[in-house]
Amino acid sequence: MLRRYSVDFAIFSMFLDAGLTALALHGAALLRSQLPDSLPGLHPLSAVRLPAHLYLIAPLLWVLVLLVVSAYDPRQTYRAADEFGRAAFGSFLASLCFAGLLYLTERGLSRWLFITFVLLDFALLLGWRALARLAWKAAKAPPVRRRVLIAGAGEVGRRVAEMVRRHAWTGLDLVGFLDDDPAKRECGLPVLGTLDEAARVVREYGVEDVVIALPRRAHARVDGLVQTLHELPVRVYVIPDYFALALYRASVEDFAGIPMINLRAPALNDFQRLVKRVFDLVVGGMLTLLAFPVMGIVALAIKLDSPGPVLFRQQRVGENGRLFTMYKFRSMVVNAEALQEQVNEVREDGRIIHKKPDDLRVTRVGRFIRRYSLDELPQLFNVLKGEMSLVGPRPELPWLVERYQPWQRRRFAVPQGITGWWQVNGRSDKPMHLHTEEDLFYIQNYSLWLDLVILWKTVWVVLRGRGAY
Repeated sequence: MLRRYSVDFAIFSMFLDAGLTALALHGAALLRSQLPDSLPGLHPLSAVRLPAHLYLIAPLLWVLVLLVVSAYDPRQTYRAADEFGRAAFGSFLASLCFAGLLYLTERGLSRWLFITFVLLDFALLLGWRALARLAWKAAKAPPVRRRVLIAGAGEVGRRVAEMVRRHAWTGLDLVGFLDDDPAKRECGLPVLGTLDEAARVVREYGVEDVVIALPRRAHARVDGLVQTLHELPVRVYVIPDYFALALYRASVEDFAGIPMINLRAPALNDFQRLVKRVFDLVVGGMLTLLAFPVMGIVALAIKLDSPGPVLFRQQRVGENGRLFTMYKFRSMVVNAEALQEQVNEVREDGRIIHKKPDDLRVTRVGRFIRRYSLDELPQLFNVLKGEMSLVGPRPELPWLVERYQPWQRRRFAVPQGITGWWQVNGRSDKPMHLHTEEDLFYIQNYSLWLDLVILWKTVWVVLRGRGAY
């Protein structure tokens, strides 16, 4: 029997999707002659014979698109909502691609046949996934209760506890914490004893799993704690300090037969980088063509409003710290950079605020185009050149990067973007050098699906004009 979320199951899903897509196409051809004549634009047909190559192209196209949107990735489809959402979105994208392909090659194909095919295929692909989930749920025995004890009640331990509670349906039952800090008990946390009392707590509470979630400063205690626990019938897990590894895309690899954590794994693997670049070229190219008329109007308005060039060129820090020239429509007076020191404000904690809503350097046209992010449109050329991406952390000013803390430089591990997680969660209300956490969240959770979500949210954020100045 196939194991749920295994590689074999993913391959089985691809073949099943391909087969059902071909079946939906054949079914649509058979149903075409049965459609009622009352439907608008319907011409009666006795029988429909589709070209044989469509039965090969359609399944391949659907599987490829579903693969791109991570519909076969078990890490992305664990929840039913995620699985159905990705399958539905992938089917929608595949339908658009297939429609374009038919327009170029088979214009004589009935539109009602195409609509019938899309609806049938959508129902079949989502239907078998729903049935599979019901079958696994019906065959699944009630989860065996496993009592979990967490060594360490700090930030790392509390995050682990939250995850355990979130997955209580799998049978995990959080017993409590071990911690040497008496203040943790005063905070209301269920601290059952100190680290030295681990053996007593395990026996007294019938613990079966112990998770060691100590911060780096307490790792000297790990060795003794592990030795104590190895004398007891419990499973022992070690969670590396979350804050030490959150700055890296850590991965577990086999090194000479020894499992090791690789802290220098690339933020994007080769396949992700390829998909991201193709996506930037295709979508960026279409957006550039659509934006040309708007760019012309903005350029004319800038020229009539104030003296100086239409475009503003500025050095920014890109992926892996490489410098490049970023393009924007000029929204300030010509000597704006020379006046930067008059705008900068140093907070009490030493951090710099270099953008303000009442910046007197902004021109009349500049205030409008900045509000609706029209000044960013020329960066589409940076995307086509490969210096930026449509989605990613914003490229920063070199003088600000020099003041970065080491952990903040991790935001340059991926291509810098026109829009990103930070922009759709605050824009200028949250200066990027003060909120690198959003960029690290994007890096740690990157997927093409996340890029699409950010692009969709960007539309609404820009239309509202909130936080842009």
